[in-house]
Amino acid sequence: MWEIARREATYLWYYFDVQLRQIFWYWVLGMALGSFVSVFLKDRIHNTFRSLSEKKLGIFGIVLSAVFQRYVPQDMMTNLFGGNEAWGVLMAATIGVPLYACGGGTIPLLQAWLSDGMSLGSAAAFMITGPATKITNLGAVKIVLGMKRFLLYIAFVLIFAFVTGLAINI
Repeated sequence: MWEIARREATYLWYYFDVQLRQIFWYWVLGMALGSFVSVFLKDRIHNTFRSLSEKKLGIFGIVLSAVFQRYVPQDMMTNLFGGNEAWGVLMAATIGVPLYACGGGTIPLLQAWLSDGMSLGSAAAFMITGPATKITNLGAVKIVLGMKRFLLYIAFVLIFAFVTGLAINI
C-alpha cells in the first residue's frame, strides 16, 4: 500500500512540476495583462458595453438562435453537417458564429444533431466557433484590438475550428 501511495505521489509531483514549468510564464503574463486591463481600461470597456446595450445587438443574436433552434428541422441541419466531409465541418464552423447563445442550450441541440448523423468534427467546429464568437467576446475583441485585428480574430477562429473538425473526423 505504501508503495502505491509513493508511486502516485511521485507521478502527481512530476505532472504538476511539468505543468508549472510549461505554463508558469503564460500565467504570469495573463495575470499582468488582466491587471492592466482592469486598472487602465475598465472605464472604457464599461462605457463601450453600455453603448452596445443600447443597440440591442445581443438580443438579436439570442432571438436568432432561439428561432433557429425551434423552427429549422434537425434533419436539414444534419444533412448540411453530415458525414465526414470537409463541407459539413466548414458549415458547422461558419454557422456556429452567429447562432451560439449559450452552451447550456447548444449542447442538447448538438446531441440531437449527433444522434441524427452529424460528424464529431462538425460538432467540434460548431462548439469552437460558438464560445469564441459570442457577442460579448466579439465586442471586447473589437474594442481592444481594433477592426483589422478583429477580422483576423474571426478568420483565425474559423480556420482553427475547420482544421480541428477535419482532424477529429480523420
